[in-house]
Amino acid sequence: MKESGWGRYPKPKKKGSDKSIEESIKELQKPSFPHSDYRERSLKIHGLICGKCGREFDHTNRHLLTVNHKDGNPKNNPPDGSNWENLCVYCHDDEHSRELLGKYLSDEKEKD
Repeated sequence: MKESGWGRYPKPKKKGSDKSIEESIKELQKPSFPHSDYRERSLKIHGLICGKCGREFDHTNRHLLTVNHKDGNPKNNPPDGSNWENLCVYCHDDEHSRELLGKYLSDEKEKD
C-alpha cells in the first residue's frame, strides 16, 4: 500500500519555521503584555513588606508577597508605583473578599 497523506484519518502536515530555536525561546520568554514586570518594580519601590499587616519578607518567601492595584485596574501601572501596594497573599485575599462581601451586602439593601 502506498504511503499517502490520507488513511483513516488525514495526517497533519508539519509546518516548517524559519526561526531558530533560540529565537523561539526568546519569544516565549517575553512578557505576555507590556508592563507585565510591574511586580518586580513594585517590590523595588515599596520593599519586601506587606502594606497592610506589616509582615516582612526576604528572598526565601517573597513569592508570598503580591501586588494589589489600588484602583482595581490591573492595566493601570504608572512608573512611580502610585497605584500599587504590596500585600501578602493573606491580606490580598482579605482585600478582595471584602469587596465581594460589600457588593453582596449592597445588593441586599437595594432589594429591601
